[in-house]
Amino acid sequence: MTNSKSVVILGAGAWGSALATLASTNGHKVHVWSRRGSKTLAEVLEGAEIILSAVSMKGVRDVVSGLKSLSLSPEIIFVTATKGLDPQTTCTPSQIWQEAFPHHPIVVLSGPNLSAEIQQKLPAATVVASSVISAAEDVQLVLSSHRFRVYTNTDTLGVELGGTLKNVIAIAAGVCDGLQLGTNAKAALVTRGLTEMVRIGLHWGGKQETFYGLSGLGDLLATCNSPLSRNYQVGYQLACGKTLTEILAHLQGTAEGINTTKVLMQRSKQQNISTPITEQVYRLLQGEVTPRQALEELMLRDIKPEYH
Repeated sequence: MTNSKSVVILGAGAWGSALATLASTNGHKVHVWSRRGSKTLAEVLEGAEIILSAVSMKGVRDVVSGLKSLSLSPEIIFVTATKGLDPQTTCTPSQIWQEAFPHHPIVVLSGPNLSAEIQQKLPAATVVASSVISAAEDVQLVLSSHRFRVYTNTDTLGVELGGTLKNVIAIAAGVCDGLQLGTNAKAALVTRGLTEMVRIGLHWGGKQETFYGLSGLGDLLATCNSPLSRNYQVGYQLACGKTLTEILAHLQGTAEGINTTKVLMQRSKQQNISTPITEQVYRLLQGEVTPRQALEELMLRDIKPEYH
């Protein structure tokens, strides 16, 4: 293939592996680095043109500091595919990457992308966002195929927040299904969840239309309706009477929504943003309320107009 790129994927979990498959199927030279692997970061990164990070939120800072100690080509494009918030600073992954590498383009990849379906070669779409549009277009070319449609966007923060905030709503959606509350209840919850995501996203600097796109509404629908979603599973199993400790002991991979809920509560209190669904998910995860009480609290809120 002409214009083949050298792509390094950081993180060998389900998501990193799915992205590696997409890029290598397109004829790019792909290396996957894992903390447990035998190769060092320096060895894997030799000749890299695109570095794509698919590590969990808690691993982001370690990976960033590992890369900072190396001499990297100024041409390298960084792509972050992590959905979460930093517990220390409440920053998004792209903000951490941009602060560490201010002169490199940073691209955010986010969308309704359940990795198991992508590995099964089922059709999907995603968004790559960057303030440097040529960098987003380069990543678009590396990953696009007739099965995986990649759109570009310039609202980096909005695209990233869509993927991060929807994990909290997915926990609530899992609870709704676990309690067998029906389609009406679930539709109401997901719709009000989107309203909450937009409210937070606008407050933090994202653009409204982004949240109605693939990385917002699209990802929300996928995660709130699929047993493949780890965050949905957390809510579902809590509603079925399991404890959070039990659930996490058997969960494969990270349910980023748990940490995101904590960070979100802290930040929305500081900034006085109304986040009723997040608040009930937080209380549920803390063991302050039962799943049923959490949903009843939402139903008993003061009546008001749908839009202000």
